[in-house]
Amino acid sequence: MKMMRRHSIQGLPRAGAAGVLGLALVISLPTHAEKMFSEVVDSNGTISLPSDFRKSMVHLGSWFVPEGGASGFHDVYTEAETVAAYRRTGKFPDGATLVKELRAADKGDYTTGTGVSYPTSIKQWFVMVKDTKGRFAGNPAWGDGWGWALFKPDQPAQSVVKDYRGDCIGCHVPAKANDYVYTEAYPTLRTK
Repeated sequence: MKMMRRHSIQGLPRAGAAGVLGLALVISLPTHAEKMFSEVVDSNGTISLPSDFRKSMVHLGSWFVPEGGASGFHDVYTEAETVAAYRRTGKFPDGATLVKELRAADKGDYTTGTGVSYPTSIKQWFVMVKDTKGRFAGNPAWGDGWGWALFKPDQPAQSVVKDYRGDCIGCHVPAKANDYVYTEAYPTLRTK
């Protein structure tokens, strides 16, 4: 009868070494809560424009602004999980991302009517990330429960927001009672 020898790694039995390696792996991985805050926010609070959001996110609704600097089509997107949470609670959950894509408009005559407006080139993207815990105190792009970012088509990798108080919140003050979000154009958030 042949005797089996236990092989070891640096003096540990095989099962013990695997356990130690497994424990080291678990310790080095971020916790579930850390991973789940937002995939578009780094540890410093820098917000990125979500890649391919038109494919990976849910379309909440649209606005059409006929005149002025913000004229054009405003299409707004969020995660499917955010829609589900909002429908349950009436609130945006921690880490929810809202992306508003602003496109210029043109008009044409079609079988459906004359002077029909349709979206053309991208003017800019707005991104808001819900932060219920105030994670980035002192970061001027964060406050009033949100992270705020604005991306231009010629520089989509970097937000131009320097201070949300001067760059963003002014347009959202009329919606303060609704967590600074104009939800009336978002039928996807309603259950009926």
